[in-house]
Amino acid sequence: MRLVKTVLAALVLLIAVTSCTNYNKIYKSKDYEYKLRMADSFYAKKRYKVAQQLYEELFPVFKGTVKFEELYYKDAYCFYYMKDYPQAQALFKGFLEVFPNSTKAEEVDYLHAFCFYKQSPKLELEQVNTTKAIGMMQTFINTHPGSERNKEAIDIIDKCRIKLEQKEYRSAELYYNLGQYRAAGLAFANLMTNYPESTKGDEYKLKIVKSYYKFAKLSFEDKQIERYEKVITEYQDFADRFPESKLLKEAESYNNLSQNHIKDIKNEQATSSVNR
Repeated sequence: MRLVKTVLAALVLLIAVTSCTNYNKIYKSKDYEYKLRMADSFYAKKRYKVAQQLYEELFPVFKGTVKFEELYYKDAYCFYYMKDYPQAQALFKGFLEVFPNSTKAEEVDYLHAFCFYKQSPKLELEQVNTTKAIGMMQTFINTHPGSERNKEAIDIIDKCRIKLEQKEYRSAELYYNLGQYRAAGLAFANLMTNYPESTKGDEYKLKIVKSYYKFAKLSFEDKQIERYEKVITEYQDFADRFPESKLLKEAESYNNLSQNHIKDIKNEQATSSVNR
């Protein structure tokens, strides 16, 4: 068994050494047509790192020739397949600048936008590339109104918007959980403004009602009537917007509490005034 393992290890080493030797031979060759054929061969075999290194060396050799477009195209794809999306994005953009009338222009334009989507980070991080992906995909749709890729572009825009909505929701919820209720109310209001098509609109509106109620309850007495009235206004807006919502009853409970608090405060103020 040990002998078999030793033989296998030796074979693997021999193959590795041979491959290295062959690659060095290709890399050092001054026959650029041969080198290009080998780069294309590595590309076809999905050995993108080797292919890319060869394409990069051949850039100045074939620039301005009829073969340069395909070389540039495959070089960009090498980075894309290696998941180096920043470099792929830069090369796809460069391709469009050098070959704006290429038959591959629509495909490359889509991939340029798609690379931003692939760089969209985890929800906890800054979503700069998510926002860029939305803009780039919308630009693609506007530039290629008849493209078959537009459905995919719209789907990606929707996914990115959902992601941004989730991030904004987390920020608003954090304010609420920290007891910063006025900030939470404002944040949830902004969330509704930014995502009016959201299926969670009634949930956000309930959070606004609850946030302003808790803000009013914690306020100094001379500010409470005004702030409970804000709760009532937000509830009325809730009822107008979401009359069929399952959350309407809960929102109504905060409305009723606010009205009762206002009555109590006014009664106390009236009693206090009489006693004077």
